[in-house]
Amino acid sequence: MVRILFTVQEVLQRTIFLLLLGLVLSRSDGLFTDDYDRVRAFVRRDEFEYVQWVLNALATKNTQAALDAPRYLSLEDQKQAVFRYLDLVARIDGLNREVATIYADPAVKDPETASREKRTELEAAQAEEARLGPLAESILQAQVSTVLASLGLTTGGQPLPPVLYRVTPLPYALIVSPRERIEQEANISLVPGLSLKERIAIEEKVARSLNKSTLVVGIGGVGVYPTMVQSTSDLNWLTEVVAHEWTHNYLTLRPLGMLYDASPEMRTINETTASIAGKEIGRAVVARFYPEKLPPEEVPAPASPGPEKPATPPSFDFRKEMRITRLQAEALLAEGKIEEAEAYMEARRKVFWEHGYLIRKLNQAYFAFYGAYNDTPGGGAAGEDPVGPAVQALRQKSASLAEFLNTIARVTSFEQLQQMVK
Repeated sequence: MVRILFTVQEVLQRTIFLLLLGLVLSRSDGLFTDDYDRVRAFVRRDEFEYVQWVLNALATKNTQAALDAPRYLSLEDQKQAVFRYLDLVARIDGLNREVATIYADPAVKDPETASREKRTELEAAQAEEARLGPLAESILQAQVSTVLASLGLTTGGQPLPPVLYRVTPLPYALIVSPRERIEQEANISLVPGLSLKERIAIEEKVARSLNKSTLVVGIGGVGVYPTMVQSTSDLNWLTEVVAHEWTHNYLTLRPLGMLYDASPEMRTINETTASIAGKEIGRAVVARFYPEKLPPEEVPAPASPGPEKPATPPSFDFRKEMRITRLQAEALLAEGKIEEAEAYMEARRKVFWEHGYLIRKLNQAYFAFYGAYNDTPGGGAAGEDPVGPAVQALRQKSASLAEFLNTIARVTSFEQLQQMVK
């Protein structure tokens, strides 16, 4: 009986995987405008290949499902396994920093010899991570699924699609916007591991050749299936991103997700919805299974990657100042003052830098990317964009997260969403 149930689940996962893969690829095909293809021509050598990654990840997930290791562990043992994994990730991050410091120290004449002990420790820790990581993923997948069931977001107790994620080095995203306005014209995934020098070279090549605003950004996750999630030792951030990317999978099977690239407004609706759901679901997972790790509700972890904040933020309202920056930049662009707008954004970038916000480049592409994550009142990088507030209003109007997701999943245009919140 157990084998029969597993076979049904395996078939379900494979069927959903094929459907999701087809939808994602067909959605991407819709992006191939002349501008998009012109951008891709500059980065084909560095473009990330999703299909092979997904096939490999699915094979790994099938092996994990066959073992079903979490079923043989108590809830306390599951918790401790996740904690050991997160501690291991933190140790690996620390060892990587120590090795990098040794190689960068001009006083160290033979960095290879000086770092040998640390590199040996690092290799051992990475081997342990490779062993423990799949178990931690399986446990967190099951815990997120349990919370989804408690929130009414399952069919027959099973999330559709099933929660599947893989911690992996993430691709970078090349964001391209026109210089004369803020609008994402292209978002092209680039291979992980590109150096800062290589990323800047790509930005400058595309910007110079096509007269565009460009930015290569790091991301926290990708909503393919299984989803891609960045390695982290932060449990709250991890559960939030897993839930955020699962929400994209959920929406991809429904009208809202299928129309992700239909317009900038539909993209913002999708991303804001996933951000809202990711925060609520992720927090519920931590509250249920790891209550001692639950942060104060007023300081949730971000669902999308952004500029690093100082450990103790100064008296500087980042969201307010970023909103002011976008509004003024848009006003200048509307008057056709492109160079003046770009000079203003660079001057403002220096202000943010002086207050501890390490923003490498602040331009039209920056706002085109970060402005789509508009789940918090106040606007921030979204400025006065009305789309995010409309999504927030629908969530406030909905009695539950399930009602909100089931309602917004049917949205096919911003105008329809506006009618819903009247």
